[in-house]
Amino acid sequence: MTEPLPVRHGPQLLTYPDSLGGRLADITELLSGPLDGLFTGVHILPPFPSSGDRGFAPTTYYEIDPLFGSWPDIHALARRHDVMLDVMVNHISRHSGQFADFAEHGRASAYADLFITLDRVWPGGIPAADDVARLFLRKPVEPFSSIQIRATGQQERIWTSFGSLDWSEQIDLDVSQSATRALISEWLRFLAEQGVRIVRLDAAGYVIKKAGSSSFMVEPEIYEFLDWVASVAAEAGMAVLPEIHDRPATHAKLVKHGYWTYDFVLPGLLLHSVMTGAVEQLAAHLASAPRRQFTALDCHDGIPVLPDLDGVLLPDDMRALAAHVLERGGNVNHILSDAWKVDGLDIHQLNTTYYSALGSSDDCYLMARAIQLFAPGIPQLYYVGLLAGGNDLDGVAATHDGRAINRHNYTLAEVATALERPVVRRLLDLVRLRRSHPAFEGSHEVESHGSTLRVLWRHAEHRCELRADLSAGRAEIDASDTEPSLATRA
Repeated sequence: MTEPLPVRHGPQLLTYPDSLGGRLADITELLSGPLDGLFTGVHILPPFPSSGDRGFAPTTYYEIDPLFGSWPDIHALARRHDVMLDVMVNHISRHSGQFADFAEHGRASAYADLFITLDRVWPGGIPAADDVARLFLRKPVEPFSSIQIRATGQQERIWTSFGSLDWSEQIDLDVSQSATRALISEWLRFLAEQGVRIVRLDAAGYVIKKAGSSSFMVEPEIYEFLDWVASVAAEAGMAVLPEIHDRPATHAKLVKHGYWTYDFVLPGLLLHSVMTGAVEQLAAHLASAPRRQFTALDCHDGIPVLPDLDGVLLPDDMRALAAHVLERGGNVNHILSDAWKVDGLDIHQLNTTYYSALGSSDDCYLMARAIQLFAPGIPQLYYVGLLAGGNDLDGVAATHDGRAINRHNYTLAEVATALERPVVRRLLDLVRLRRSHPAFEGSHEVESHGSTLRVLWRHAEHRCELRADLSAGRAEIDASDTEPSLATRA
């Protein structure tokens, strides 16, 4: 596999294309204005034309939705930042040209090989009940949809992992077919030509469909696919980041295979540590964490619980997390597969802003962000978290989507107001420290005493130390080569 150019380890901004002012050009202005010097990279959630799921059902990768801007806006971002975009390797929109042709002509379509009719997985296209029970479901009952081919009137059953019970905006792709791999290769090469440096492989764990399996992270086929897609991206000068929610052992395998991965344990484990004041497990997690990972406390989805925290926290601890979030106005995204529940627990993700989850306490929030910024890997700062946003209950009511609680779209005036808040100004100082301090180029050590966590980074003569008291919800930073005002409090 050809090695891509290295990814810089500085902080990244994570945002929708229209959430910081309304257009991509507004993000560029912020990154060259009040956010100048903070971020080495920016992850723009899907800016492509899409038929649903706020960009995650793309109709094409060759265009930017005109509501957000155009490719020159991406080029402008790429001149100073490592730009990350998503490729939905598991699916494509049902309004894409390829699926529209299949819906018209069925198996006579030139694109028929892209899609998974059930007879490719089960003889006669009839799934065994036991096989369906094993699947990790992201919609009720089963991950299939029926379609009537317009030219023939024939019914086809196809795989659709995501969406509603009766239909889906996202049609799964058959990545075992050469036609599908040729299409993905075209997408990757095109994105590289636009200056994209990192591709997040959204829903990558679902791409292999195999009878008798969960059809999630199916080995060894999943690693053959990831090796292939990583090689194509690397030849174009890009890195890949598989987006996979699973138990920690899976992430350890991904790192062993040489992939970047996510630390999906940190958000829930850190919140648990704040709630209980117990830091030994958090300290052990930070001490053993790899450098080849991305960290986040929040994102466009929720705080991961199952399967991510399985084996990390006890079921009662996970229930306590949910109760804590619900008390502060959040909501729960549930597990739909009985086979993937733990001790009857059905919590998949907790929908909340991290600021609200911590009781809107400035000091406690800054302590949590400091811990994230001192963790190994590349810290991603979600735009709502960067602005210390609270739960958007009006957004949930308007969209009937629990995830909207952490997806508020800020006007430029709202951004300007948020940037003047003391908690946000202090957070920007922390991000700037993480971006610029040479100690983070070296190695780290972690200790815990009682409810106090200590993380120290060293590189040559440079040092940067965090001391966080999770019971008190406060932290101090002692850093060489910094102004005293920056090094005293998180």
